[in-house]
Amino acid sequence: MKYSFVRFIMVGVVNTGVGLSIMYLLIHALGQSYWVATFLGNSIGACVSFILNRNFTFKSKNSVSKSGFRFIVVILGCYFISYEMGRSFVEWILKNNEFFSLVVKTDISVLISTCLYTLLNYFGQKLFVFSKKGS
Repeated sequence: MKYSFVRFIMVGVVNTGVGLSIMYLLIHALGQSYWVATFLGNSIGACVSFILNRNFTFKSKNSVSKSGFRFIVVILGCYFISYEMGRSFVEWILKNNEFFSLVVKTDISVLISTCLYTLLNYFGQKLFVFSKKGS
C-alpha cells in the first residue's frame, strides 16, 4: 500500500476529469439540474474509479462482489455528504453576493464538493472497501 494516496490521486485525475466533464456537459449543454448532473457524472466516474483503484491503487484481492458492494456504499455516502456540504457552504458564503451568477455559484459548488468528495472517498476506499482486513 506504499504510496497509495499518490496512486489514488493519479486515478482521481482520470475519473474526476471524466466525471466533471460529464457534470458540466449535463449542466451547461443539456440543462440538467445540479443533482442530476452531479449524480450521473459521479456514477460514471465511480465506475472508472472502481476498476482503476481496485487494480492499480490498492491492488486488492478482495472479491469483486464484496468490494463492489462496499464501494457503492462509500461512493453514495461520500456523494451525498460532500455535494450537500459543498452546495450549502457556497450558498451560505455567497448568500448575499450578487456578483456571482447562479451558474457560477453552481460551478463553484461542484468544484468544492468534488475536493471534499475526493478526501472522504480515499479514506472510505482505503479503510473499508479495499482494506487488507476485508479479504
